[in-house]
Amino acid sequence: MSLEQLCQPIRLILSDVDGVLTDGGIIIDNQGIESKQFHVRDGQGIRLWHKAGYKFGLITLRSSQILKIRVAELGIEIIRQGIEHKLDAMREIIGDLRLAPRQVCYIGDDLPDLALVRSAGLGVAVADACDELCQAAKYVTKHHGGKGAVRETIELILKAQQRWEDLIKD
Repeated sequence: MSLEQLCQPIRLILSDVDGVLTDGGIIIDNQGIESKQFHVRDGQGIRLWHKAGYKFGLITLRSSQILKIRVAELGIEIIRQGIEHKLDAMREIIGDLRLAPRQVCYIGDDLPDLALVRSAGLGVAVADACDELCQAAKYVTKHHGGKGAVRETIELILKAQQRWEDLIKD
């Protein structure tokens, strides 16, 4: 099946956070306060995805207050933090939304994402993902994690669905 065909049924994008929405770096200051850097184009892509009427969610091993703030800014309703068994969380989300795995895109960067990338209709690895994930993915982004890889994936899907031009008119 071609990449364009794999994109057609996608209605939900699920993503890891560290290494996908961020560059994977975790900065902790002397007071123990963590900070992360997010790319503005990824945020705009998520907003366009929502505008198309689709859902976007995050599944991450780590928990952080910063992520709660970013999720609220972007209107992301599906968030699972501190999840050890990410595949179980993905299956639960898909079931709750009454979707089939072929309707789901998962974006990851490292070994904890491997089962999810293999299970999703469109498994995506960011450009700087580990080798195993890149080999399992149906698409490897040109952009690195935290540098626009999420936006690139959203554009790929919406263009394949011939929805991109209508969404960016306004």
